[in-house]
Amino acid sequence: MDSGPTTNPLLDTLALPRFAEITPALIAPALDAAIADHAATVAAITTARPTTFAEAWLPLERANVALDAIWSAVSHLHAVADTPALRAAHAEGQARLVENAMAVGQNRDLYDVLVALSVSPDFAGLPVADRVAVEHAIRDFTLSGVALDAGARDRFRAVSVELSSLSNDFGSAVLDATEAWTLDVADEADLAGIPDADKAMFRDAAAAHGGEGWRVTLHQPSVSAVLTFAENRTLRARVYEAFGTRASDRGPDAGRFDNGPRIARILALRREAAALLGFADPVAWSLATKMAPNAGEVLAFLRDLGTRARPAAMRDLDEMRAFAAETLGIDDLQPWDVGFVANRLRQARYAVDEQEVRGYFPVARVVEGWQALLTRLFGVRLARRADVATYHPDAHYYDLIDERGAAIAGLYVDLHARTGKRGGAWMGEARPRLRDGNISTVPVAYLVCNFAPQGGETPSLLSHNDVTTLLHETGHCLHHLFTRVDRPSIAGTSGFEWDAIELPSQLMEDFAWDRDVLTGMSGHHETGAPLPGDLFDRMVTARHFQAGLFIVRQVEFALFDLLLHLGTMGSDPMEVIEAVRDEIAVIRPPAWQRFPHAFSHIFAGGYASGYYSYLWAELLAADGFQRFVEAGLVDRATGDLFREQVLSRGATRPAADSFRAFRGRDADPSAMLVRHGLR
Repeated sequence: MDSGPTTNPLLDTLALPRFAEITPALIAPALDAAIADHAATVAAITTARPTTFAEAWLPLERANVALDAIWSAVSHLHAVADTPALRAAHAEGQARLVENAMAVGQNRDLYDVLVALSVSPDFAGLPVADRVAVEHAIRDFTLSGVALDAGARDRFRAVSVELSSLSNDFGSAVLDATEAWTLDVADEADLAGIPDADKAMFRDAAAAHGGEGWRVTLHQPSVSAVLTFAENRTLRARVYEAFGTRASDRGPDAGRFDNGPRIARILALRREAAALLGFADPVAWSLATKMAPNAGEVLAFLRDLGTRARPAAMRDLDEMRAFAAETLGIDDLQPWDVGFVANRLRQARYAVDEQEVRGYFPVARVVEGWQALLTRLFGVRLARRADVATYHPDAHYYDLIDERGAAIAGLYVDLHARTGKRGGAWMGEARPRLRDGNISTVPVAYLVCNFAPQGGETPSLLSHNDVTTLLHETGHCLHHLFTRVDRPSIAGTSGFEWDAIELPSQLMEDFAWDRDVLTGMSGHHETGAPLPGDLFDRMVTARHFQAGLFIVRQVEFALFDLLLHLGTMGSDPMEVIEAVRDEIAVIRPPAWQRFPHAFSHIFAGGYASGYYSYLWAELLAADGFQRFVEAGLVDRATGDLFREQVLSRGATRPAADSFRAFRGRDADPSAMLVRHGLR
């Protein structure tokens, strides 16, 4: 197959990705062409030194958009349909892109052109999005080391390339460790307590590998099923250990995928990079583009929240211990017992059985109700497109249709766990909104989850937490899909302060607690009956069950991230996590547990020195949702206001200003405590 510019599907950057035609062999040639075009564009700008937005900025934006489109398709396939060949091509391509980005970001001539543009007489008269795009680019040049001397620039570039490679390898190790461990069960009695739907998932996993019986894996639906429902304590302990020691020096695959050396190198390089740029530590470097002013304020926020939540968490734990001993015969509650005991206690106290709840949420019915919510809140509908090729039968493409019948955006939806797909749930940007001369494209996003697989006699059944996850990722998607900003670098989630990025997602979660919304997303998989009113009432009553434990755990993660990167407690991740647990933890994992080694958020994702963002943004989301409550909850006028003042604005103004425009005031911090029933 000719991989030249005219036939390589990756170079068709304005159309939807042609996934069926993309092969690993085509990645390098596509990058060859796009990087060469990008370099030629930069050379032309720095040679001509234009002073107008149309000549100095727009050619650079076009070149950036082309590169981003190529890499969006490649990185998405790497995340959802990984193969050894694709992984190798992705790693090589990622290194080349980082090298190119650093070369551009450290190009002093290009920087000077943009600075000159920003102080030109006509700049103040440009649309706000154009001005902000240029201003953000100038800031990013500084953070790429453009002002450093030649030797320091070269070193910063080398560090950045190595960091990118290490992060990629970290995520791959977690995926490999997840897929390497399985447990085949021959006797169904060993699976007592596990719902039939989950046992069917185990049976399908065994059959897929030519075996009989049931196969337990470390994919999230499998782990959750065992730790929540399995009466077999030994089985729970084995799965907990295998999951909690992934990619580490301990556990059943000790040393095989060990991320320990990678963590050490990542931390050392992040500290070196921060120092090269003149920052005291990686946290200060990270906060340079966030809402939070400094590490001290974030630490104070986290510790105050932990102090407020810890008494409730202690009560939660005491209640579990008493219940486990008195009712379940477990006198020494262990971490692998917590999910099981919590589910039984919740069932006993509130008559809420997770297995019963899941029966009302087959995935097809949830998706139908989810679509109806989007129509009620924002006046849009999803129209599935059979003519758009995807990369797997689980994935479907939808047009987002407005009330005029126009397709204003597109959405790939991929909901189920499978081999070759990394765990978790996320939104990815497939294509930006683009208005450039005669070119006009709509924004397109990926919505990815890891719900129970389909294909068995029982449909994929979702927990209420799964429904909440779907709404969470929907919030991220809408932030991208509803943008009205024509500069891709600051449209949607791009350029938005990272510690406010969870505002739309966490706000959308709360609709999972509305009676009409949740009932509309339900329909029993056997009878079709909607979620009964009394069961919903019991779920609401149980909503804040163990909220203290939840918050303390999130504070633990966030403190670990910050303190590890600050370096005030040393560089050994296990020493730091144990010190944090001494301060805040209520449930103490065993010493052999290796949580940091699979903490992809901070070592393979975008949350380094920023995991606190989930809690920081929840301040905004909790209070923002009250604006809907005050208007009657599922209120179209409030949805339109949220869309106009927050979702459509991107980074054209500070996130705090967008929130203020929606809410009418600054956020009330107490709203988050109320959200968790702690006030």
